[in-house]
Amino acid sequence: MGFFAVKGRLMRSRRSTLAVPGSNLRFLEKAQGLPADEIFLDLEDAVAPGAKEEARKNIVAALNTGDWGSKTRVVRVNDLGTQWTYRDVIEVVEGAGANLDCVMLPKVQDASQVQWLDYTLTQIEKANGLKVGRIGIEAQIEDARGMVNIDTIASSSPRLESLVFGPGDFMASLNMKTLVVGEQPPGYDEGDAYHYILMKILMAARANDLQAIDGPYFNIRDTEAFTRVARRSAALGFDGKWVLHPSQIDAANEVYAPGQDDYDHAELILDAYTYCTTVELRGAATLGDEMIDEASRKMALVIAAKGRAAGLARTKAFEPPA
Repeated sequence: MGFFAVKGRLMRSRRSTLAVPGSNLRFLEKAQGLPADEIFLDLEDAVAPGAKEEARKNIVAALNTGDWGSKTRVVRVNDLGTQWTYRDVIEVVEGAGANLDCVMLPKVQDASQVQWLDYTLTQIEKANGLKVGRIGIEAQIEDARGMVNIDTIASSSPRLESLVFGPGDFMASLNMKTLVVGEQPPGYDEGDAYHYILMKILMAARANDLQAIDGPYFNIRDTEAFTRVARRSAALGFDGKWVLHPSQIDAANEVYAPGQDDYDHAELILDAYTYCTTVELRGAATLGDEMIDEASRKMALVIAAKGRAAGLARTKAFEPPA
């Protein structure tokens, strides 16, 4: 777990993003010892309406007194169409802003909603002596309107760190014929019904130097199916995935980190390219039978950075050509 740099911007490792209900004290305590990269303490769907006020207090206490190690600490507030969002933001950030990394805003439909959260965070930070701009934002895309507006959402705030796919509400907003969140709809026998959606999120994220996080898989006992679904978005370039149960964490951490061979290969490409451009003064080089150039270097930087953030260590050393 840790940070990695892409295009000069420092990004948090988010291979696994564990959802934890703010109303469950046992889960709040247990989550602190789990190996997820990010923990988001939930005030929205996982908390019943009558339990939300108490959940806020639980979350503030857990952030202030818990041992979260190097995990990214996030709170998901309620969406702006409810009566709870304002008090969620005020109470959590005033109460535990120094121990909070990001606020996740669900059901984002347009840029103005992210901007509202940005301005509100700034006011709270100024009023409470917190560093202005330190707390990030994660925007959850959960319906057709949000997807149509995703490009302006992605560029709406310098606090924005990631775009998160919310498949359950999204599937409902499209009238998709399925009740299994994360699986292909019945009758869709070829290809991937979510490919366009995932690519649209990914393109908007990358155009604005953001991370892209895939949504949850609801069958929490079927780790094999979770892994199969996760590999699809990981292959596209997604940075991580929501996990709803501790049994899914290890699978997510493995799927969204490079394998050892890929990591070693990326590091060797970087070494070879540096050697050829600084010692041999050439713009292209070979690594074994492979031609590498500036494009190769950029691709290798991404894999190497993710490998380092995942704690991988090199097993192969670069040997300059004789």
